[in-house]
Amino acid sequence: MNALILGRSNFHFAEVRHFKKRLRRLTVVGSWHEHRMRVRYEETDTMQVVYYAKYLVWMEVGRMSLLRDVGLAYKDWRHRGIRIPVVQAHADYKSPARFDDEVVVKTRVAKVGNKSVRFENEVYRLPEMKLLCTGHTIHAFIDRTGKTVPVPDDIREKLTSS
Repeated sequence: MNALILGRSNFHFAEVRHFKKRLRRLTVVGSWHEHRMRVRYEETDTMQVVYYAKYLVWMEVGRMSLLRDVGLAYKDWRHRGIRIPVVQAHADYKSPARFDDEVVVKTRVAKVGNKSVRFENEVYRLPEMKLLCTGHTIHAFIDRTGKTVPVPDDIREKLTSS
């Protein structure tokens, strides 16, 4: 067995190739898209602080806005029999937002895989651009039966040029 020895760790050449391939795939694809909004009272708890799950809703708002702006309205996907359910969601909370704050949700396409897409998000309070939350969602491409399908070429092109 051929092995590359680095320090005290042993890496097989196949593992090194796999790592390099994964590193290439992690390259960020799109630029940031911004969507401004104001915190509504219903989005807050009894202390008028935004309820944590609302950040995931805001990520969806940012994602739908980005898709619409690049010519990929989700309603058109449904007519083609394509769905993109969330298969992973993650959020890191940095600072609270409160009732009536103005926020900007920044969204970008981070990676388009064979059968999935990853969106990254950042949420800031305006006007000081205070970082409130970072996160991402990963979506699988599925057909009407629920089977995963490859990302269609026309959608891939629009996502990678966003």
